[in-house]
Amino acid sequence: MSQPLTQTEFTVQQLHDAFLKQYGSSNSKLQIYSSPARINIIGEHIDYNGGKVLPATINRYLYVAIRKRNDTKIFYNDLRFPGSYEFDINDDFVYAKENDYANYLNGILSQLKSRGFKFDCGFEILMVSNIPAGGGISSSSALECGFGFAVCDLFGFDISRVELAKLGQMSEHNFMNVKCGIMDQFIIATGKKNFCELLDCNTLRYEQIPLELGDYRFIVMNTNKVRKLADSKYNERRSQCEEALKILQENGVKAETLCDLTLAEWDKYSALVTDSILNMRARHCITENERVLKASVALNAGDLVRLGKLLNESHKSLKENYEVTGIELDTLAETAQKQKGCLGARMTGAGFGGCAIALVHKDEVDNFIENVQMEYTKAVGYKAGFFVCESGDGVTRVEV
Repeated sequence: MSQPLTQTEFTVQQLHDAFLKQYGSSNSKLQIYSSPARINIIGEHIDYNGGKVLPATINRYLYVAIRKRNDTKIFYNDLRFPGSYEFDINDDFVYAKENDYANYLNGILSQLKSRGFKFDCGFEILMVSNIPAGGGISSSSALECGFGFAVCDLFGFDISRVELAKLGQMSEHNFMNVKCGIMDQFIIATGKKNFCELLDCNTLRYEQIPLELGDYRFIVMNTNKVRKLADSKYNERRSQCEEALKILQENGVKAETLCDLTLAEWDKYSALVTDSILNMRARHCITENERVLKASVALNAGDLVRLGKLLNESHKSLKENYEVTGIELDTLAETAQKQKGCLGARMTGAGFGGCAIALVHKDEVDNFIENVQMEYTKAVGYKAGFFVCESGDGVTRVEV
């Protein structure tokens, strides 16, 4: 939902002023909401396999300005993208490729209407995002949750933050036809500044873990290769995991999800999955789940060196067992791992482009970025994007 971060970032005040210029004055109150990006510190491609993940919301936001209308019309506009989309709140919303980002918004409306929520009027929207699109830090989920929260708050719909996350996931499943897990929507809906969340994606139980990094910072490294989730091999990987689980279950292994298995149990039963590809996919899921548990222990103990090693191990498995990295992400992560002051690095998100993260000492940030940029440009042929991030709150209403 946005251009690369090298472009000028918009402020809440700029969005407010642009909204009034776009739509004019009204007796209805204009409200603005922020919806954060997220990084997943560790736990990749296991949210849809019943695993635990360790995401955190960060201080990059998509902003939604919204106001009720006196009729039933709906207008969507975005400061970064030209063109306007017009609908009616009484429409039966269906996916249409030509509607571009409006599909994410209409998907949320379709889910709300299917749950029996009634709209007494239409509304007008102006949005802007400082989150890189397709960058692996969840721009689409920020859009879904930000819009969903804005609409529910504006119209007084009683939906909890956990239900908001489910609403976003069901929109992806039923409207966008992307069988995503719930991690992205969940952390964006429930996240808290200075904490990450140890989330069990199978039960939705979660625990807030202090994110105290001391002299270290997370750096997000954007490949600048846009990855469209629905067009990637995401659904293929999910199907492979389901097939591996089915084989195990048919051979008497008692597990509802792959991540129900411990590493010791996997070592015992892995020979049952004779297909080498399926075996690798399952191995990644089970070992990654173990790494998440170890990472939460490391953070609680303030052991950032241990956390960094787990990040490196995660990337290696995503490269070799899950095969979702590619030259761009491998160059970023593996070059980062060699830099002075870097404790660890890995791809984050679905892969096939997008972003990687690195845990770097604050005094080495400038040299780190310069060195990784040089190697990346040499290997890939164009520049990556870099930014240092801090933790941020989940979706919320903001004041101008």
